[in-house]
Amino acid sequence: MASINIQLPAMDAEHSIEIEVRINGEKKTYHYRVEIFNWEGCTGSMSHAQCLKNMLGKYDKKWRVLQIGGPTNNRIPIMFKQISN
Repeated sequence: MASINIQLPAMDAEHSIEIEVRINGEKKTYHYRVEIFNWEGCTGSMSHAQCLKNMLGKYDKKWRVLQIGGPTNNRIPIMFKQISN
């Protein structure tokens, strides 16, 4: 599948992105969401990988992970794409 890369401006947590494109004259709309997850929910000796797996396992199933951004000591940005019906 082909892809198009679009540079987005720096965003804070919980921003929604709507992109409309025309493919062979047919208009399609795609929905994306960027969220910032904090590591403060991680407990004890849980690794960041395990903590992230737990957080994403509870996330709305209508959205799938598209991209995981670079983590910091406090948080990690995640971009989701809404699953089409």
